[in-house]
Amino acid sequence: MKSVADAARAVLQASAPRDKVKIARTAARLWRQGALAHSFDAAMPARPARPEKPDLLPPAQMPKRGKGGSERGRIAMLHALAHIEFGAIDLAFDMAGRFGGAFPRAFIDDWFGVGADEALHFALLDRRLRSLGSHYGALPAHDGLWEAAEKTAHDVLARLAVVPMVLEARGLDVTPSTIERFRAAGDERSATIIHRIYRDEIRHVAAGTRWFKNACESRGLDAVGHWKWLIETYFRGLLKPPFNDSARGEAGLSRDFYAGVAAGKKSEQGPVTSWGGQTS
Repeated sequence: MKSVADAARAVLQASAPRDKVKIARTAARLWRQGALAHSFDAAMPARPARPEKPDLLPPAQMPKRGKGGSERGRIAMLHALAHIEFGAIDLAFDMAGRFGGAFPRAFIDDWFGVGADEALHFALLDRRLRSLGSHYGALPAHDGLWEAAEKTAHDVLARLAVVPMVLEARGLDVTPSTIERFRAAGDERSATIIHRIYRDEIRHVAAGTRWFKNACESRGLDAVGHWKWLIETYFRGLLKPPFNDSARGEAGLSRDFYAGVAAGKKSEQGPVTSWGGQTS
């Protein structure tokens, strides 16, 4: 690994979970040490490498996980979280390698750091699954996160709007109740891991929100209006309350952004040309 793009591509091309975690953490360390050139001399793959397991199903075909009270339900929830974190490793490094050339070095600081966090989160969850007699890949999963990445591969503003500011922000909404369900079941070990992830994810949403606002300001765009237009264009789901306004606010994601979209109001902001992206 000699450059930012080379390191990011190495992460995306690693299929085995253990290899992806190791390469992600190595890439982040090399960047912190100044051993990687701020260069974008390698294209990001259209899709990251994936292990043979888990089987990837359409979201509508995913089995129900239950409420997490039984051990089986808790394993299913931990597996789903592990899959999200595994995919989030690729999303962070793709963000850096695909779009980083249009931003200052601090952009790489943030997204390589996020990628290292996601690698740690995955390792913690997989270790917990193994302690419960399971492992990552034992259950099916879906590929919704990367589908969102594919739709926004041409435009960093769309990627920032959809991935950290919608998908990861949704995690802030639902995670506190997930933690409480694990605690109610007497699984404090899992609850502690999930709470650690929750606190880190606030920082991740904050990074996405900050770079989105900065990029909009540099182009003379109204951040709230343009975000709403991007969500209506690139996000096919619905923004459903209740929202964790406290955690979202801590991340700099104010209600000005999501309240109107959640209520079904349409934005009058028109499209703009893509910026800072590599078309896949």
